[in-house]
Amino acid sequence: MSTPTIIIYTDGAALGNPGPGGYGAVLMFGPHRRELSEGFRLTTNNRMELLAVIKALMVITDKTHEIQIYTDSKYVCDAIEKRWLDGWHKKGYQKIKNPDLWQQFYKMKNQYKLKFHWVKGHAGIPENERCDYLATTAAKNSPVNIDQFYENQARIDKSLL
Repeated sequence: MSTPTIIIYTDGAALGNPGPGGYGAVLMFGPHRRELSEGFRLTTNNRMELLAVIKALMVITDKTHEIQIYTDSKYVCDAIEKRWLDGWHKKGYQKIKNPDLWQQFYKMKNQYKLKFHWVKGHAGIPENERCDYLATTAAKNSPVNIDQFYENQARIDKSLL
């Protein structure tokens, strides 16, 4: 007998990119639904797209379920489904953006039965639209959280600002 599937929709946003940013995630399991969002004072859209996935996975306690993740980020979906991440890992995450988050995801990914799906953003998919709302609202609400890795990198490399 198979266990029920957990469905996760994720999205990230950054106003100005870089700028204030946020992520949103909607997790669904049978009749249960949970929403997550958080804002950061300075970050990028791609960081928030990936952080949404990481934060959603972190709240799942029963790792025996299959997890279907829907994202409108080709960056996230392709890195995982096309196995770019495996190559980045083998090369020590050299010369890639967001190595801190990719390393964190890489350490987590084998604990779950994951399948990623790309969905077109702003196409009327209710859960994707909700994630977009959660992410952009978190970015707009004067976030005070610090994306420490990004801000440290931005101080070192002023071109990130």
